[in-house]
Amino acid sequence: MKSLRYPWIKLDKGQGFFIPCLDPETVRVEGLKASVRYRVFDAKAKIGIKNGLLGVQFYRRPRA
Repeated sequence: MKSLRYPWIKLDKGQGFFIPCLDPETVRVEGLKASVRYRVFDAKAKIGIKNGLLGVQFYRRPRA
């Protein structure tokens, strides 16, 4: 697992990061599995386009 690719440990609730990729479904599943390894159980992922790049936006749900 690459900790720099999925920086879950550095995120507070309500923050996120974008991973550009060509196979977004694989990256989405891999990223959510990585979140569980860091005990981040409020992780979400959305496939989309940002600045013209296809990828996955990962984020932690904001506090209630």
